[in-house]
Amino acid sequence: MAHNPAAQTAFGPMVLTAVEQREAPERRLVNDDLAFAFLPAGLRAVVSATRLGLLRRLMIGATERSGPGLWVNLACRKQFIDEKLDDALPGIDAVVILGAGMDTRPYRLARRSDVPVYGVDLPVNIGRKEAVVRRVLGQAPPSVRLVPVDFETDDLAAELARAGHRGDQRTFFIAEGVTQYLTADAVRTTFEYLRAAAPGSRLVFTYVRRDFIDGTNMYGARSAYRRFREKTQLWQFGLDPAEISSFVAEYGWRLIEQAGPDYFLRHYVGPAGRNLTASQLEWTAYAEKT
Repeated sequence: MAHNPAAQTAFGPMVLTAVEQREAPERRLVNDDLAFAFLPAGLRAVVSATRLGLLRRLMIGATERSGPGLWVNLACRKQFIDEKLDDALPGIDAVVILGAGMDTRPYRLARRSDVPVYGVDLPVNIGRKEAVVRRVLGQAPPSVRLVPVDFETDDLAAELARAGHRGDQRTFFIAEGVTQYLTADAVRTTFEYLRAAAPGSRLVFTYVRRDFIDGTNMYGARSAYRRFREKTQLWQFGLDPAEISSFVAEYGWRLIEQAGPDYFLRHYVGPAGRNLTASQLEWTAYAEKT
């Protein structure tokens, strides 16, 4: 498989999610009983060591030094998306996950629903995902379909249609940890595709703040800036929380709510009794197609 720097980032959030499962159920920020199994052997060994509370705290601390609050943001955004999907599930006909990575959500959903789920990602990640699913589950559930797409060059609508998705289906679209890796043109092209979504569809997406992308505000995450902007330039696109409502409205969507640091602390960290901060760097938006 060809090397792709963006594709290499697929495992990080799953390591974090798997580590969270080592916490007592009432202290977890996200619930995902498949995360550990979906990791390669080397990363499973690392996560296994975090059964010890001290090592778990050391791992969280290392992440916090890279970007204070990002542990909370990455964990809580997953829980937020799961909850919104659960709430919307009775009124949707399909789920499309853009930039699916190693996300286990389609396979957890398939245990309780036969709604079709389309996992869209770079071809290299689709190949990895297929191998992981064979190893962990034996075979993919019939409701889950993996769709290889390069958002910069491929026709998303055509590839999804080829996989069986219909434009008239009320669809729950998820773009978690995706937009910052795309050029502005690719983001606009993706949202142009979303303009045609059926009324009643839902969309949840995460974004990095534009003032971090342009270097005017580090949000305490200078290490992350050096890694994703200066060394690799993997992160290319950002938005501002104040403009999200008008941004999605341009494509026919109505913003329902946004989850930023205050939301995550109030809804997840506080009830879990965890002494952690959340970052202003990344936000999650939830919208409905009008």
